[in-house]
Amino acid sequence: MNFVRRSLLALAAATLTTSVAAQSYPNKPVRVIVPFPPGGGTDIIAREVGHKVAALTSWIVVVENRPGAGGNLGVEAVAKSAPDGHTLVLGQTSNLAINATLYPKLPYDPQKDLAPIVLVANAPLVLVTGATSPFKTLDDAIKAAKAKPGAINFASPGNGTVAHLTSELLQKAAAIKLQHIPYKGAAQALTDVIGGSVELYMSSVPTLLAQIRQGKLRALAVTSAKRVDDLPDVPTIQELGYPGFDAVTWFGFLAPAGTPKDVVAKLNAEFNRALQQPDLRKKLADQGAEPVGGTPAQFADLIRADIVRWGKVVKESGARID
Repeated sequence: MNFVRRSLLALAAATLTTSVAAQSYPNKPVRVIVPFPPGGGTDIIAREVGHKVAALTSWIVVVENRPGAGGNLGVEAVAKSAPDGHTLVLGQTSNLAINATLYPKLPYDPQKDLAPIVLVANAPLVLVTGATSPFKTLDDAIKAAKAKPGAINFASPGNGTVAHLTSELLQKAAAIKLQHIPYKGAAQALTDVIGGSVELYMSSVPTLLAQIRQGKLRALAVTSAKRVDDLPDVPTIQELGYPGFDAVTWFGFLAPAGTPKDVVAKLNAEFNRALQQPDLRKKLADQGAEPVGGTPAQFADLIRADIVRWGKVVKESGARID
């Protein structure tokens, strides 16, 4: 009986501690780590959503860029932070689903070391070239690549990113060979493709939409199954003769594993509330991102499924980072 009594008391104490943690949360600024440099799609989405949550709750939300190692440094920092809900990461497909296979010694386990909070948005990728490029269509680029295998350069935001692996899928579908040039984020890659020293570049729509609208980049195709509302005249790769081609990147908030469930639930509720606000939905849509929302369990299921899906692409491409 003493054992039963002690167990019940321990359970009651744990429940009370969790409840108190949620009631007093947050008791200091909430840091959102963006594991990429400023200016990219992840950074844009983190700042828009963080600003809206702060406006709705009066919380202090601070966005901090911590790039490096394909997003691993920022995610690792959060995975090793105190599990109190005050340090979050806006992760995405690359560092949560792809890197698990790409890196033989990943410094964190996406499924064991992090607590999913909410899936924020999905975003298609778009293949672009410079405004002065001779490539007017995707077919132009493919014909040039077939004429000179390996001579056409394509840039990505980094080795093993969704953009890189989606480009590998395109090369396989079109039976072409391109020369991959990985960059550390979007800023320098954009400079080089706009300047014409790199022929092709693929990244998320939120990252490239402003330059496309300004006429600095020419969009050749989007990677999703349907056209993007903000780029209605840009065809899908499927439309251009490659049936079944469909690849998007997604973005979601996570906390360190062990964060009290009530705190995770509170964060989930506030993020979902923000994602239902018409002005935030419009801002995300204007950036080429589709707001999502949902439960922590749904986000966890997506991460689990995409580790398997993209792991297969990584293995088939031969991509590997030591």
